[in-house]
Amino acid sequence: MMMNLFSVFDPSTGILSLNWMSTMLILCIPTPFWNLPSKIIILINLIMKKLTQEIIMHINVKEPSIMFISMFMFILINNLMGLLPYVFTATAHLISSLSMALTIWMSLMIYGWINKTNHMFTHLLPVGTPPILMPFMVIIESISNIIRPGSLAVRLSANMIAGHLLMSLLGNNLVMNFKLMMVMMWLFMILLMFELAVAFIQSYVFMTLSTLYSSEI
Repeated sequence: MMMNLFSVFDPSTGILSLNWMSTMLILCIPTPFWNLPSKIIILINLIMKKLTQEIIMHINVKEPSIMFISMFMFILINNLMGLLPYVFTATAHLISSLSMALTIWMSLMIYGWINKTNHMFTHLLPVGTPPILMPFMVIIESISNIIRPGSLAVRLSANMIAGHLLMSLLGNNLVMNFKLMMVMMWLFMILLMFELAVAFIQSYVFMTLSTLYSSEI
């Protein structure tokens, strides 16, 4: 006989109680379930394989691919986490994106100028430049090389801020009008799908541009 309403939640109802056996059912799952990767892991491995092939196509070396793929996954996870409510997008802050861009750019520059000095000088002057334009081309190429980390960081942060800012503005203006908010809900869903695409695209763009910069060394 049940003593009270909450006794049904009592895990120990007697000496021969089998309530705790539910925690052991996990051991009855077939072994291939643990050996075979899940669909999410298969998808991630497929993405990494495709990205590795693309990186090798640009730099002809397999070893640095782990760094660029790790950077891609790090940015992607931060971008996707930012889509959750009450979660700040770390990559939307210029400090975060600029730190990654500067670290990659500085490491490439230090390695290039120490180990391949002549090769780095040749990049400052394109082939076929008229002699009268050579000083200007060196200055222009130097400036374009210096602003690379800034362009990487600003591109990532600006794209991550834009969608969030638009959704915040629309949400704040519609918060007092429930009927209009329900009508405009489809627009928020489209914006959310757009932000999801931007999260993937910006991670890919950051990784690809970093790979192209490294291929010049």
